[in-house]
Amino acid sequence: MGSQILMIGVLVMLLSSVTLVSSLTDIECSGVTALVSTCYTFITYGSPDPSPGSPCCHSMVSLKMVSDPTVENRRFTCRCLMSLISTYNPNGYALATLPDLCEVSLGFNIDPNTDCNLIP
Repeated sequence: MGSQILMIGVLVMLLSSVTLVSSLTDIECSGVTALVSTCYTFITYGSPDPSPGSPCCHSMVSLKMVSDPTVENRRFTCRCLMSLISTYNPNGYALATLPDLCEVSLGFNIDPNTDCNLIP
């Protein structure tokens, strides 16, 4: 029963990420936060490491799709992620490692020193 509820939760998150990706011109930080929230356990506790194909990594792929089309989308996504670093402090480093663990390039580093305005 518990695993069925978990699967339903994951399905809802994935469907919401599809909705977010389908409206690329209308990105909101709440959508970025929702995608990153599927990685909450890793960001908060440092384990288990997400791997390609996991719900967390699916969200990272969706995040890449959201941020890819335009420079403005990448910069906006960057600013949202920078605000999440302070939210997850002191575990911001875990957030920064997600793209590498999931083998996804967002086109910028998730790092508190990243200047989102300079992203090409």
